[in-house]
Amino acid sequence: MRQTAVEVALLGAVRAIMRVSLHAADEIGTVSVVQLRALTVLSEAGECNLAGLAQGVGVTVSTTSRLVDRLVAAELVERRRSPRTAREVVITLTPRGRATLERYDRLRMDDLRRSLDVLDGAETDTALKLLRAITAAGDPAAASRDEDGPVAAD
Repeated sequence: MRQTAVEVALLGAVRAIMRVSLHAADEIGTVSVVQLRALTVLSEAGECNLAGLAQGVGVTVSTTSRLVDRLVAAELVERRRSPRTAREVVITLTPRGRATLERYDRLRMDDLRRSLDVLDGAETDTALKLLRAITAAGDPAAASRDEDGPVAAD
């Protein structure tokens, strides 16, 4: 099947971003990409029950239960009984989990910044506007979190 120029460009961008994420996960070495995704969901939510984490990661509850078992064993998350109902568990990041996620994000940002460094100022502004528009189309809540514009570089 012949791809359009838009499809080729979009797939190229997705693959480049996936390479950044996989490279960062490889640098960390002890945590899988799916585990890092779970840590990201927990970081954004603050805490989740199994069903909420499963939905955020995009896997089944039984898969999430095994995923949480591995994250607890690695001391990246904490699982405790919910104060709302005895049948529910609440999962939160541990300080070690938060530090791991922060390192992962730093590694990804370093790679992404290097990609933007090849652009001039106007190209960077255009790229950021397009990235925000694509993000908003896929996640309207992300658009509202980013409405203040760019954050100053480190």
